[in-house]
Parts: sequence; structure tokens; C-alpha cells
Amino acid sequence: MARARVQAAGDGPEPVYQVHVFCCTNERPETHWRGSCAHKGSRALCDYMCRLGMVMGARRIRINHAGCMNVCEHGPVMVVYPEGIWYKYETQADVAEILRCHVMDGVPVQRLMVTIDPATLHG
Repeated sequence: MARARVQAAGDGPEPVYQVHVFCCTNERPETHWRGSCAHKGSRALCDYMCRLGMVMGARRIRINHAGCMNVCEHGPVMVVYPEGIWYKYETQADVAEILRCHVMDGVPVQRLMVTIDPATLHG
């Protein structure tokens, strides 16, 4: 089934956020075969990104905790919209680089990008 067309720029109101970041903070039992982003520190790193964004004066940017994004093997992961670019991040330095370069300045961080093949998604 085809997806409905999203309104093109100029067809409706201006988006509330210019950039929207979703950080997986899903938690599963430690013994789960797929692991979980939460057990790899994603919650604290997402919170750090939120605080850093405020300090940097980010406007019209939203950073959200998200449930399972179904790419656990790559985690912890985040996705940045409107581009739909996925990142694996492990440290505060990674988060700061993504925030500064991509979210604030619009330049993707190649070294942290993850390519997700939709054909490999579970479920």
C-alpha cells in the first residue's frame, strides 16, 4: 500500500521543529539475545544531548527518548529527521559531535552514521 503524500513545504503550516532527534532508550532484560540500547548507556547520553542542546541555545530542535527502534544490533542508536540519518553513538563526545555538526549546522557526521537495511529488520 502506498503511503499518503506528506504536505510539501508551502502547502501548510511551518513545522514546529526544524530538526527532530529520536534516541532509542529501550530496555530489555540483560539476557535478551538482541540486547538493548538502555544497557549501553543510551538514556544518560540522550539526557546529556538534551542538556547540551539547551546550553548551546538550540531552537526549534527536539530531542526525544524513544522506545525500541528495532535495530538493536547497532545500538545505541538515534535517528535525526527530517533527513532520516541514523547514528550509533557511545560517548558524550559522539553526542556532542552529532549535536554540533548535524543537528545545529546541518552537516552529517559520516564516522558515526549507520546504514539500516530495511530487509534485515526483525518483526
